[in-house]
Amino acid sequence: MSALKIKKGSNSHSAYNLRPNFSDVIERHTLAVLVENEPGVLARVIGLFSGRGYNIDSLTVAEVDHTGHLSRITIVTSGTPQVIEQIKAQLGRIVPVHDVHDLTVEGPVVERELAMFKVNGTGDKRVEALRLADIFRANVVDSTLETFVFEITGAPEKIDAFAELMRPLGLVSVARTGVAALSRGD
Repeated sequence: MSALKIKKGSNSHSAYNLRPNFSDVIERHTLAVLVENEPGVLARVIGLFSGRGYNIDSLTVAEVDHTGHLSRITIVTSGTPQVIEQIKAQLGRIVPVHDVHDLTVEGPVVERELAMFKVNGTGDKRVEALRLADIFRANVVDSTLETFVFEITGAPEKIDAFAELMRPLGLVSVARTGVAALSRGD
């Protein structure tokens, strides 16, 4: 209750909109940030997230323009719409940042990730691991008498599904690159 004893958003006779105009829904967003390829830029971007308590679900960085010395940072993060807007605004204020795109709101996006899985197993478990790898189009990049190392590329959901199926078959370790994303179309 406010000091005027009016419940927030409950009075239809008020001239003021007392309902909050923000959402509490946590959304996952993929941000593409074009930055100068110089020392300390990544640390400044990461410092922005850690200093404000924002989480990074995935982070991928690579130089995309050798002559212009530009790198692209792809960040997957989660938050309310207000938090995402705040992150984009604060990223845009960092000096070496050229451009910030929220690929999630700009339209359809193609997201891919590379992962390697080490699976330990013999007998039926080994045969089942090979069968599942074939279904998921995973490549065997290393093999011993007791282990396989699989390489798989795809959407993060595909990687997660493959990992869940490999756990009971003897999954030993996983290495993931992080999400690389581009918007579709024009």
